[in-house]
Amino acid sequence: ARMTTGETKRYSMKEQDIDVLNEQKAQIINKTGVLEFIPHRESIADIGGMENLKEWLTIHKESLDDKKDPPKGLLMMGVPGCGKSLMARAVANEWKLPLLQLKASNIFDKYVGESEGKIARALAIAEACSPCVLWIDELEKLLAGSGGDGSLDSGVSARMGGAILSWMADKQTPVFVVATANNPERLDPAYVRRGRFDERFFIDLPSLEV
Repeated sequence: ARMTTGETKRYSMKEQDIDVLNEQKAQIINKTGVLEFIPHRESIADIGGMENLKEWLTIHKESLDDKKDPPKGLLMMGVPGCGKSLMARAVANEWKLPLLQLKASNIFDKYVGESEGKIARALAIAEACSPCVLWIDELEKLLAGSGGDGSLDSGVSARMGGAILSWMADKQTPVFVVATANNPERLDPAYVRRGRFDERFFIDLPSLEV
């Protein structure tokens, strides 16, 4: 049937349209070179242990859009292979949010000033995609800089660390940060003290269920 003058045709989004939309978003974000769009199907229920973390996530699940005191993010520390990355994907799946990954390898640049520019661009893209989960993978590498321990990068890691912390404290958009660290001893205590993140969790080797 033809539409008469003044009528507006209405379209409804179908489930397959969402998949196409997410694929388009992934291509755009991946082309930026500073963030990666990560597909996720993992469920928190499929992950064993981590009961305190699961309880915390359940309590804060609906609070990301809280105008007064939204959660800033959490930090998971522990040895590699214990489920930190799996949990990061499961959080996004549980909260029904897109997952963006920030890795040190996509940020550091050999040209002076480029790394700081890239971190600013990454955070701006995350805000533009909000509400979302921003997974900062291996935080210690990002803050260690090109000198390995941060001593040879001319202050780049300190400036980037300060930029991330300031952004987390001041951001007005619903971006939930999930940071992971395999070597927490390499992190400056100033970055992980209470108040920087809403909560910190140590992810240990799995034990036998008792």
